[in-house]
Amino acid sequence: MSAITTKAATLTEWEDVQRTLTGGGDGASCQCVWPVLRNKDWNATTKDQRVGILREEITTGPPPGIVAYRDGEAAGWIRIGPRPGQARLAYTRAIVAATQEPLEDGGVWAVTCFSVRRDHRGQGLNAALLAAAVDYARESGARVVEGYPVDTAAVKVSPNELFHGALSTFLAAGFSVVGELRSGRPLVSLDLAG
Repeated sequence: MSAITTKAATLTEWEDVQRTLTGGGDGASCQCVWPVLRNKDWNATTKDQRVGILREEITTGPPPGIVAYRDGEAAGWIRIGPRPGQARLAYTRAIVAATQEPLEDGGVWAVTCFSVRRDHRGQGLNAALLAAAVDYARESGARVVEGYPVDTAAVKVSPNELFHGALSTFLAAGFSVVGELRSGRPLVSLDLAG
């Protein structure tokens, strides 16, 4: 059995973050910046600008995500952080309607992106990333962690559409469904205060 380890993404891990985002799917062009920009701002950026935005975010900190390693090789990424710092969320009507938490509450953190290299998929990395993200949120004083996964038992999606994570992964980590964005897209929450 190979070992999975995780690290918060600091500038030291920059090349590892890039490796995880370029292993298949849209990560190379998105740079996991989609959650932090409103749609009109996202549409106004180029890939190079998004690389710069992510690098600046990682440089200034706190770390906006976690890198997972399988046997020392960078294999996956998860974005986790205070919900107010992920601007797209407050402008997504379905999230605004479904959340039970105040949008401006910095104690509410959100998991908005998973990226696992093709050659490491199906090996438990998403579960390890989510567990590390929850620990990071708890250690950073978060009160609640929200997620917006896909219910793969209810809807068929391509691997690219699974960047939100799978509902089964969140449920196995103790999250509860507290709302619905649309059919097959629940809003899940984990109370860290209890």
